[in-house]
Amino acid sequence: MSKTVIVGTNHAGIAAANTLLDTYPNQEVVMIDRNTNLSYLGCGTALWIGRQIDSYENLFYTNKEAFEAKGAKIYMETSVVRIDFNAKVIYCKKNNGEEFTENYDKLILATGSAPIAPNIPGKDLKNVEFLKLFQDGQSVDASMAQEDVQNVAVIGAGYIGVEIAEAAKRRGKNVLLFDAAENSLPNYYDKWFTDDMDRVLSDNGVELHYGETATAYKGTDKVEALVTNKGEYPVDLVLNAIGFRPNNELGKDHLKLFGNGAYLVDSHQQTSDPDVYAIGDCATIYSNALQATTYIALATNAVRSGIVAAHNVGGTPLESIGVQGSNGISIFGYHMVSTGLTVKEATKAGLKVKHTEFEDLQRPGFMKENNNVKIRIVYEEGSRRVVGAQMASYEDISMGIHMFSLAIGEKVTIDKLKLLDIFFLPHFNQPYNYITMAALSAE
Repeated sequence: MSKTVIVGTNHAGIAAANTLLDTYPNQEVVMIDRNTNLSYLGCGTALWIGRQIDSYENLFYTNKEAFEAKGAKIYMETSVVRIDFNAKVIYCKKNNGEEFTENYDKLILATGSAPIAPNIPGKDLKNVEFLKLFQDGQSVDASMAQEDVQNVAVIGAGYIGVEIAEAAKRRGKNVLLFDAAENSLPNYYDKWFTDDMDRVLSDNGVELHYGETATAYKGTDKVEALVTNKGEYPVDLVLNAIGFRPNNELGKDHLKLFGNGAYLVDSHQQTSDPDVYAIGDCATIYSNALQATTYIALATNAVRSGIVAAHNVGGTPLESIGVQGSNGISIFGYHMVSTGLTVKEATKAGLKVKHTEFEDLQRPGFMKENNNVKIRIVYEEGSRRVVGAQMASYEDISMGIHMFSLAIGEKVTIDKLKLLDIFFLPHFNQPYNYITMAALSAE
C-alpha cells in the first residue's frame, strides 16, 4: 500500500481523492481540511443570497461519509500546523485542541486560495464581509435579512462582485458597486463587452463607482460609511470581492513558487519536491492561449488538475493538456462567455494580436423570439492562431464558447474558421452565422 495525504477537500482535493479511491485499490488515502464541510459550490452563493434558488443544501455535492464509505480516512475541522517535507510528516491540530501527526508517501496540496483583504482603517467593524466559504455566505445572507441593512457596498467588480451586486439588488437593497478599474469584468472581457454589462447593471438599479479605491470604513460598532479616494458613502454592509491569492502557507519555504506565490507545478501537477503535488487555486496552470505557465483560479481547472495529479500519484503517467480559462456569467438575464485572452490581456502579455468582431440577431429577422448577439475573436498576428473569444447575448449562446476553447487548444487559425461547417435552421441561427461572419471579416 502507498499512502497519499490530501490537504484541502474542496473541488481539487475531492477530484484527486475520488480518482485515487475509485481507480487505485492499493492507495491508502487520508484527507485533511480545517472546514466543517466540503464540496461547497461557491459559484452558487449569489444565487442563494439573491433567492434565485430555494436553499443552499444542493450546493454541496458530496460529504465526509461518502469518502469514508470508499475507505478514506478523513479529518474535518483540522488544521495542518506545519509539514516536515524531509521526514514526510504532517503535524495536525483538531479544533478541540488534539494534536497528531500523519506520515505520507505522496502529498497532494489542495489548499486553494484566500480572499484579498484591504488593510484599511475600520476593517474589523461588523458587517464588513468576504465571500469565499459557505460560512461567509451564511453571514452575508443573515445580514441581508436585517431590516436596517439598506445600503450595500460591493468592492470589486469582477465575477463575484458583479454576481453579489445582482443578488443584493434582488433582495431589495440599494447597491453601490466599486472598482479601481474603469469598468466591470476587466480580466475576462474587452470594453466592447463590459460597456454592455455596465449598462445592464445600471439599468437594473446598481449604482456604479468605477475608478474608485476604498480607503477606510467608518463606524462605531458596525460599518456606517465607506470612504474612497473620491468621496464618502453611507453604507450598512460592505461586501469585499477584490480577488484571491494562492494559499501557499504550508509550502512556501520549501517549494518553488510562481511570481504571484502559487506553487509552481509541471504538466503532471508535480512541484519542485517530487513527492509533493499541488492542485487547484494554490498551483500554477499552463495556458494554451499564452503558451506559457500562468495562474487561473477556476473550479473547472481545479477539478482537472486534481484528476491529473491523482493518476500520476497512482502510477499512471498523465499530462495536463493545458487550459483556456473558459468562463461565463449571467446577470439579470444577460449572458457573457469568454475563453483564452482578451485583446487587452494578450497585449499586456506581449502577444501581437488582431481581432475581428460581428454583431447580429441570433435568428433570422422573421423569427418572433430573437435577440442580438455579439462576438469577438482574438488571433495572433503572425501565426493567425485563435487565442481568445468573447460572446454576449440575452440568448443562451454559452455552448459556442466550447468550440473556441477547443480551437485555442488545437492551435486552430482564424482562417480555418472562415468556412467551418455550421448548420442553419431558423429555430437556432442565421444562414450566415455570426461565427462565420466574424471569421470572414478578419484581416
